[in-house]
Amino acid sequence: MNKDHFVEELTWRGMIHDIMPGTKELLEKEMTTAYVGIDPTADSLHIGHLVSVMMLRLFQEAGHRPIALVGGSTGMIGDPSMKSAERVLMDEETLRYNQKCIEKQLRRFLDFNPDRSNGALMLNNYDWTKDYSFLNFARDIGKHITVNYMMAKDSVKKRLSGEGAEGMSFTEFTYQLLQAYDYWHLYKHHGCKLQMGGSDQWGNITTGTELIRKMEGGEAFALTCPLITKSDGGKFGKTESGNVWLDPAKTSPYAFYQFWMNVSDDDAAKYIKIFTLFSKETIEGFVEKHKQEPHKRLLQKELAEYVTKMVHGEEEYNKVVTATAILFGSGTKEELKDLDEKTFLSVFEGVPQFEVPERLLPLPVIDLLAVHTSVMPSKGECRKLIQNRGLSLNKERLEDINQTIGVDYFLDKKYLLVQRGRKHYFIIKLQRS
Repeated sequence: MNKDHFVEELTWRGMIHDIMPGTKELLEKEMTTAYVGIDPTADSLHIGHLVSVMMLRLFQEAGHRPIALVGGSTGMIGDPSMKSAERVLMDEETLRYNQKCIEKQLRRFLDFNPDRSNGALMLNNYDWTKDYSFLNFARDIGKHITVNYMMAKDSVKKRLSGEGAEGMSFTEFTYQLLQAYDYWHLYKHHGCKLQMGGSDQWGNITTGTELIRKMEGGEAFALTCPLITKSDGGKFGKTESGNVWLDPAKTSPYAFYQFWMNVSDDDAAKYIKIFTLFSKETIEGFVEKHKQEPHKRLLQKELAEYVTKMVHGEEEYNKVVTATAILFGSGTKEELKDLDEKTFLSVFEGVPQFEVPERLLPLPVIDLLAVHTSVMPSKGECRKLIQNRGLSLNKERLEDINQTIGVDYFLDKKYLLVQRGRKHYFIIKLQRS
């Protein structure tokens, strides 16, 4: 992809909601610098952030220069856009820590090589706001944007029209002016002429273009993408346990992979355009194959593989594929042994667990499953299940009703995976004396 095709690329991917007139012409004329702002309100990005990050990735792929702006100062205030209540403010120490974590994650998506002509930049707006006095801000910046102009923005009007019980504080009211100041600073010092973001940012972005016009007599532009939704109306990126995070400590690679595997066919066809760099022809081929054999979930598999590798790397992807095979029946005892403890526990999260003191071992398997745990309701049923070849230990079918289970039977001498029938799993954990 070259710089002439960036807008067309976003268009077929369904990633343009609003675009300011003249933006396409600017991008076709010259290598352009654009930025996306990310408030460091957590120590990890979640997949909701990935939309704007992929915009920056595509922007760099097209030969332009992306800036990832971590909002160390604006993050202390909180953007009121699309929110009905004021955000809890964060202290500088927490925001600085969050920023470092986010920076590390962004380097998986963008090339920050300074020797590259369009190498990405990582900036923090706290660096140019921390020493800027309120009086100077009010005199130099505030005078250029009227209150009438600011109140006409949807993010302000919705809060003042009763959607929020407590209205809007002056702190949040200043957010759009601070974001406009960021845009002006990047325009002035880094030649940034385009700001991109979600559609809820349109008002804030255009305030920035207005400030640049008034202060510099220059032209700056805006481009937003739609807010991503699920076909059933649910919120994208949310599960029963909350956000789907990029940090493996918050969302395991296995759970991350399963999120993409479990999206609907309609959503998979939409998401594969947004969250991968597959070409249009490749995606159309995937869609066509998927329609012919939808039960094979080809779209979901291609999407899950691409995004998991992009976020967590190929090694973690291979682990989750092995783990998936184990969970759904085709894995082997050797593959189970190769799983690290964290992946093992994430795969079998939520299955019933029992603890058995190590001092009781070795034990006859029937006593272990029907007396010292409740894996089986009775010795008789346990004996019958084994005789009918319906019980497996660590993915290996148990055939001897007189089998004795010792410490060495446990994975890493910690866990025993019991499978009753095809779908019922249990974990027996060894309790050290």
